[in-house]
Amino acid sequence: MTVRNVRAYAGRGLIPPPRLVGRTGYYGHDHVARLKLVQELLSKGYTLAAVERMMGELPDGAMALGVFETLVNPWTPSEPEVLDEFQLAERAGVPHDPAVITQLVELGIAERQEDGRLRIPNPDLLRTGLEVIKLGVPMQAIFEMLPKLFAQADAVAKTYVELFRSTVWREFSDAGLPAEGWPEIQRTLENIIPLAGQALVAAFREAMAREIEVVAYEELGVDPKALPSTG
Repeated sequence: MTVRNVRAYAGRGLIPPPRLVGRTGYYGHDHVARLKLVQELLSKGYTLAAVERMMGELPDGAMALGVFETLVNPWTPSEPEVLDEFQLAERAGVPHDPAVITQLVELGIAERQEDGRLRIPNPDLLRTGLEVIKLGVPMQAIFEMLPKLFAQADAVAKTYVELFRSTVWREFSDAGLPAEGWPEIQRTLENIIPLAGQALVAAFREAMAREIEVVAYEELGVDPKALPSTG
């Protein structure tokens, strides 16, 4: 980032004025944090005007800035990976097929880079899919299932976010966003994802057990509890 950029952002109110000592301006950690956040927002496609509006409503203080950064940054379980098409095919244990790569891009599993390689935003999701393929499930069947999975995940995420918004955040907002309340908001945001994940897994296990029982009755005509144990 150039000095010209910094001055321009300061002129638009995106960062507070520097501390002046004589004719020299000094920028602190809060300035750096705000500049990084501005860059992240711009890289996500927000216009400078939109960033200016959002930053203008952001209360002063490092804690408020940290909470805002938590809000705008998506949570990802692992660092993105970059590999070429042939490496991906080798990892999947299948021949290289441009049509398959196209489907992965359309589904958002992979993103094409300027150098021709593929960026995998969520390697855990790809890794899980590859393991399912190794179990004998056709790749095309997985591709057809993924949009349903994404839609269901979106619905669950909206449920938890709305729960936070209508309770914890609403109470905090109605109180006038007090400075002493930001640490608790930060803690809640940092913990809601793993807690939501744990609840979802617990509910999913019960639902999966019920569905397996139904299919066992339909396909075998016997109570699954009567089947020999594999444990």
